[in-house]
Amino acid sequence: MTSTSVNWQIRARRLAQQLADTGVLDDPAWRAAVESVPRHVFVPRFYVQQPDGEWSETAADSDAWLDAVYEDVPLVTALAETDNGARVTVSSSTKPALMLRMLRALQVRAGHRVLEIGSGTGYNAALLAHRFGDENVFTVDIGAALVDTARERLAELGYTPTLAVGDGRNGLPEHAPYDRVIATCSVPTVPWAWAEQVRHGGLVLVDVKRGAHAGNLVLLRREEDRLEGRFLPKWAGFMAIRDHDAAPPSKSSVGRVHPEDGERTSTPLDPAPWSAPVPWLLASAGLPRHLGFGHLGFTGDGPEWAVFTGDDGSWCAIRMQPDGHGEREVRQGGPVAIWGEFETVHGEWEALGRPGWDRLGLTVTADGQHRVWLDEPDGAHGWSLPT
Repeated sequence: MTSTSVNWQIRARRLAQQLADTGVLDDPAWRAAVESVPRHVFVPRFYVQQPDGEWSETAADSDAWLDAVYEDVPLVTALAETDNGARVTVSSSTKPALMLRMLRALQVRAGHRVLEIGSGTGYNAALLAHRFGDENVFTVDIGAALVDTARERLAELGYTPTLAVGDGRNGLPEHAPYDRVIATCSVPTVPWAWAEQVRHGGLVLVDVKRGAHAGNLVLLRREEDRLEGRFLPKWAGFMAIRDHDAAPPSKSSVGRVHPEDGERTSTPLDPAPWSAPVPWLLASAGLPRHLGFGHLGFTGDGPEWAVFTGDDGSWCAIRMQPDGHGEREVRQGGPVAIWGEFETVHGEWEALGRPGWDRLGLTVTADGQHRVWLDEPDGAHGWSLPT
């Protein structure tokens, strides 16, 4: 590891410069943390999914491993097997630019106590501990092995923040109150336990997602009776929070969809959910609580159908390729017309001028209500998320 111990610092400085050049790293103190905390200690191996769905591993002591660790890329660091035998991601090292963008947005100051939901590799906790001290950093993760490994790696570098195993939705009440809460996993709704554990005026930064792309990072301030704030202008996504220390159960229900059945319509809209994340979030009030996405049928040009399935039996299938008039065939069935609901909200969104994340905010109250609003919390336009 002699060459690694010499070469990582060169690479860390190069990464810091790259982040500075893009405007993400404009704080000398955070730059010092990036240059001083060795990311490779927290990522001794990573995995890459191949076109056939299989995973390949790149481990320590290879140039490819060290180069990748100090690139501005996310790295999958842990896999688990689902109930149907598939291997899925359960932990990753966040893209450094996103990590620093979130830390900057969190506005942590000297003396602030920070709770991190999702310890992962421990690298984010190391950056926080390097700048603000071990005594001010607390982190929790459902994965016992992840926490144990993160603790060992942090200790190897001389960092001793507080780490705990538990359901992140409960926070870490025994060490509250906190000045800041940062979640490195996505949640469909913001747990009120986090609001109870953050001081009034404190901030909570979390990725609120109703589906794979239906949502975004939102920065909420603790007010007397609510959490309230705006979505960050640039989209980002994290893995969904887990409630068990295991791979998430397989929820694919694409196989029960039969496009030859159901009501037939057409649409000019792109069915890919990442093409319209804002209206997909706004539409969630009228959609099934849990909405899955996948593909069905394959041709020489790729998937034939984009498929959405709800936990209530609703489904819709939209052809991926438009016809000569720019229209795509739609088939849908079940108690909720998924695509019809989305098209209605998409039309309302277009009528409002297609507002982006920078114009949207969120209010969360103790009774579990989540209201997305346009421009101002008490404005005329609002959408309630399912609770």
